[in-house]
Amino acid sequence: MTKAAELAKMGEVLTNSQIGGRRNMVINGAMQVAQRGTSSTGLGAADGYFTVDRFPLAFNTSGRLTMTQESITDLSGFPKALKLACTTADTSIAAGEYVLLQYKFEGQDVQQLKKNTSDAEKFTISFYVKGNANATYTLEVKDQTNGRNNSQNFNVTTSWNRVSLTFAGDTAGSSLINNDNSLELFFQIWLHAGSTYNGGTFASNTWIDQVQNVRSDSSNASFLDSTSRTFFITGIQMEVGSQATPFEHRSFGEELALCERYHQRFSDGDGTSSNTTTALFGMEYRQQMRSSPSFSLSAALQITNGHAWDKTQSSASVAIVASRVTAKGVQISCANFSSLTQYQPVAINNSGGVIIADAEL
Repeated sequence: MTKAAELAKMGEVLTNSQIGGRRNMVINGAMQVAQRGTSSTGLGAADGYFTVDRFPLAFNTSGRLTMTQESITDLSGFPKALKLACTTADTSIAAGEYVLLQYKFEGQDVQQLKKNTSDAEKFTISFYVKGNANATYTLEVKDQTNGRNNSQNFNVTTSWNRVSLTFAGDTAGSSLINNDNSLELFFQIWLHAGSTYNGGTFASNTWIDQVQNVRSDSSNASFLDSTSRTFFITGIQMEVGSQATPFEHRSFGEELALCERYHQRFSDGDGTSSNTTTALFGMEYRQQMRSSPSFSLSAALQITNGHAWDKTQSSASVAIVASRVTAKGVQISCANFSSLTQYQPVAINNSGGVIIADAEL
């Protein structure tokens, strides 16, 4: 085999075969994990994480949509996708309106980009996408540390299509990305935007100190233009270099463990009734979390002593016992019970609410 043929064959292997090594910087890119649930309706009034882990939505609109973790059978190798469906249209777009599908990185997880140095790396974001009709949207990468951004458009059709967008290395930022657990870089898809964000002259794949009105493109579609509008996405990958390599599949267990750095839910656990109205629980995190989490309940908590009674809170209440917080766990206090026996061992009864620990970016 000639040298040219050998090189051609190597290129074919790189393009068509699964490659070793951890390449994908995105967690849950195949949309396998949805700890909060598989469907959330009426979205648009407030930002947040709603279904699929690690992919929040941000809004300023009167429109409304549904977000689901969708089971699919028409894309080989991907049984799950994130689906958005418009349920209330917003066709009169005010200047400051937007709908954004986001992904956020800790600074310590993007150091390999060498951003804002003379040898900054190119990187490629790829994903599979389809919709109910042809449309063009914008993907923006934002350097939170330096206030710089870079945007590119991509097309959606009615069939699954793999989009690949390579972003130039950014050598001009004034500061290195902080090597810590804070939000330093994110990317987001502009699905709906007013003139505040798209009223200027759009420049594709150009790093600039942020100019608000060129973050999206005025020629793009609005996801909220009709209640028939849908948007499906899966197989999201971000990797160093200018080549979109085959999607790096990870096991469900790996993806769940990575997601639990940011969000964990506890439907069981042992504790003690500290008085007649309050129960204390020691919670050991399954994964060390990104930062000290906030705690909440999905609903009023039910507890049991295992043989004589079940007790349910009159209203959901949970608080951290501030003196008992470590990097790996915490003691929490759940109030608003009645008629507990002091110092009685108790356990969470999973027929009630769950305890939620949240350390999202």
